[in-house]
Amino acid sequence: MTMNKYLNYWGLIFIVVILIPNIVFAITCKDGFENRYKNKLVGFLEQIARFGCFVNMFLIIPFMSKGYWFKQGETVYLVLGVILVILYCLGWIIFWKEDSIRKSLYLSIIPSLLFIESGITSGNILLLIFAVIFAPCHILISYMNAILI
Repeated sequence: MTMNKYLNYWGLIFIVVILIPNIVFAITCKDGFENRYKNKLVGFLEQIARFGCFVNMFLIIPFMSKGYWFKQGETVYLVLGVILVILYCLGWIIFWKEDSIRKSLYLSIIPSLLFIESGITSGNILLLIFAVIFAPCHILISYMNAILI
């Protein structure tokens, strides 16, 4: 299953898999998540960049995607992507009942790395731009919410 001209099926699989624990959390934790960090600009940038990352993980805009930078680029993309997705899911399992700074950082850094790694190795410039905006915003929001509990 490789990338075709407009769709990256692996990227779509990565997104679906990382959304599964979030959906399970939303269903099983009726109280949900309360955002205590009230920085509107950071929150806005994070949400726009999150959506941009999700879409650009599987949608390839030809003039914004240069393709893999090196001969084994697709292999590196898949191996690192699978490792990061597994680590993310394991993090949800390990930290399920815990509210801590380490949980917040772990579950915000791993998807950030996935988006950055995917953007770099696949040559997806738009994904990389969104990922570079998403990562610090998401990590900051997660950290601030953890310390404000």
